Amino acid sequence: MAMKALSKATIYQVAQVAGVSIATVSRALRGSELVTEQTRERVLAAARELQFTPSRLGRSLAEGRHAANGIVFPDLVGPYYAEVVLGYEAAAAGFGSSVLILATSGRPDAEAAVRDMASRVDGLTVMGQTVSDEVIGKLAATGLPMVLLARDPVPGVDTVRAENRRTAEALVAHLLEHGHERFVFLGDPDGSPDVKGRWVGVQKGLATAGAAPAELVRITGLDVEAGRAAARALGDQAQAVICANDEVALGVLLERPRQTVTGWDDLMAAQFAGLTTVRQPMRELGATAARWLNRRITESNDTAAAARRRILPTRLVVRTSCGTHSPEVHR
Repeated sequence: MAMKALSKATIYQVAQVAGVSIATVSRALRGSELVTEQTRERVLAAARELQFTPSRLGRSLAEGRHAANGIVFPDLVGPYYAEVVLGYEAAAAGFGSSVLILATSGRPDAEAAVRDMASRVDGLTVMGQTVSDEVIGKLAATGLPMVLLARDPVPGVDTVRAENRRTAEALVAHLLEHGHERFVFLGDPDGSPDVKGRWVGVQKGLATAGAAPAELVRITGLDVEAGRAAARALGDQAQAVICANDEVALGVLLERPRQTVTGWDDLMAAQFAGLTTVRQPMRELGATAARWLNRRITESNDTAAAARRRILPTRLVVRTSCGTHSPEVHR
């Protein structure tokens, strides 16, 4: 090996000295099983001679990668999405990957925007019902590493979700113990797979108990103002109002402080408002999606595992917004 050692050697120089491609250099330095032991030793010897220190960016360039991944959200407004983003970005930062974020809310060209992002990243996480299953399937068919977050599975693609139906049934059972007989559900099951799961769980819980089904009141948006508007229109027909998330429930409480109401997510504000709700692991949802996507990006096509599925547990959190409780009830 005749090339003189350089203080700032590049991966291209290591490849030249070792007589291999830069992609092979990258794989050898990562300990990939796709490189033979003989080739690995040759690459390591070249790296030592040139005093080469690999960087994450260099490895990404060597493998034709962008050193970035993308995540598509339905929206970015509200603490729920903020918590998911925090978990996702923290995990991605640990892998040395930057994150591109796209929100499809209000975009008439959502599908085109998602396709454009897919062309600029190493992998893509898609959250909620932002684009159709058909689009997901076509992107996955190109070989793009993908993970679905908080939406129903698509064949061949990893999916991470939180439990909705069974916990909604537990919530209904608790409300029935308080003697409530009439229920209203505030949300739009057609707009979100998560909300749909909660609505289905509520109806199943009521049917199992032999109670009358809940009335569905579709609302536009999942924020405090949507909850306030719905509360003003409710009148007195509902004994218990089950809301699709905490923000809607907090809006109801602002208008009707004595109303029996429950939420979903367990935001910090829910604790101060005494809101009975369901706690879901928002940061862990984001972090799990980021870890799974990184695994898909770094594994070879030859060793790629079958599509993974995971449903993270949620938990009913009982407070005072659904009625009074004995002191031993966990808050």
